Amino acid sequence: MALPTQDKEKIIKDFAIKSGDTGSPEVQVALLSFKIEKLVDHLKSNPKDDHSRRGLLGVVSKRRRLLAYLEKKAQDRYKDVVKKLKLAK
Repeated sequence: MALPTQDKEKIIKDFAIKSGDTGSPEVQVALLSFKIEKLVDHLKSNPKDDHSRRGLLGVVSKRRRLLAYLEKKAQDRYKDVVKKLKLAK
């Protein structure tokens, strides 16, 4: 499931640390969170779609790894991202 360009640009703008930033953990986590929301909505209407479910598990684990990395490297940035995305630990 590809993200629409407008949504992707808005997410990057909201979470970027500096201009032109697309690779920071904050931006990556935000993009993955948006993708997770889309996949969850898809799976609610298509509960037997096991291929998408497997993809969702991969995206969730990637986001988890990025959040663990961010928590280890910069606690304040980690807390900001979790608060902005309303993720509970």
